Amino acid sequence: MPPRSTPTARQQRLGHELRKLREQSGMSAQQAAALLGVDRTRIPNIESGRFGISAERVRTLAFNYGCPDTELVDLLAAMAQERTGGWWEEHRGLLLPALLDIAELEHHAVELTTSTTTHIPGLLQTEEHARAVFDTADPQLPGPDLAARLSLRLRRQEVLERDLPPMYESVIHEAALRMQFGGPKVARAQLDHIVEHSERDRITVRVIPFAAGGFPGAGQSFTYVGAAVPQLDTVQLDSSHGSMLLDSEMQLRRHRGLLERLRTLALPVGESRDFIRSIAHDL
Repeated sequence: MPPRSTPTARQQRLGHELRKLREQSGMSAQQAAALLGVDRTRIPNIESGRFGISAERVRTLAFNYGCPDTELVDLLAAMAQERTGGWWEEHRGLLLPALLDIAELEHHAVELTTSTTTHIPGLLQTEEHARAVFDTADPQLPGPDLAARLSLRLRRQEVLERDLPPMYESVIHEAALRMQFGGPKVARAQLDHIVEHSERDRITVRVIPFAAGGFPGAGQSFTYVGAAVPQLDTVQLDSSHGSMLLDSEMQLRRHRGLLERLRTLALPVGESRDFIRSIAHDL
């Protein structure tokens, strides 16, 4: 398999998980290379995502590393078999790779949970709202860049339209609901859109009102991406500097705890829906 110049986050994650299994076993990269009959430099390249690996070799390594988790091994082998990217590859070269990594994460997710303070989650944005958000970028986005970003955002939303979509939960602060990107008409349509989606199966929306006061993590927005096994969960952080992906057990545990705290501060589902309606009514 030829080397990859820019491995995707998912390809890097496969390599990262193989490295963790190897290090837990106490085996060196040279010993692992001997198991596969390859040059010792191949293992670091596989573990960085620069080189692919077959599903059979993933199973060979996992067996010799003494990994007892057959479900995890099956998923890693399935990841290794992925030879072509999804629809997001159409945007490669037009948008930053980190934006495409988000689409790929969402595509493979079993559960998605978002926490936002000052903006509406991308999967719940209307086209008009999203366009208004992109229009506020500083520096201003050139027309083709704005169109590409808008296209990606709207296409990402199709993950919620699948026959069996991931479970989706969004915890939204009142501040985000009161931001009027595009003016009152666009804002009202956006709120109605959220209410409509909140009434669908497998979608849950909760609101943290101003009255809840301060809370941990108020300065950041993030998505907890749940995989088929918890070892492959990922946290995607949003910031003005771009996206960051976290997957260490400490970070995953921290954000799971943070979400539980946010849920205790948020209004119940029914009250959240009525709260959103009341904001829309006042516009």
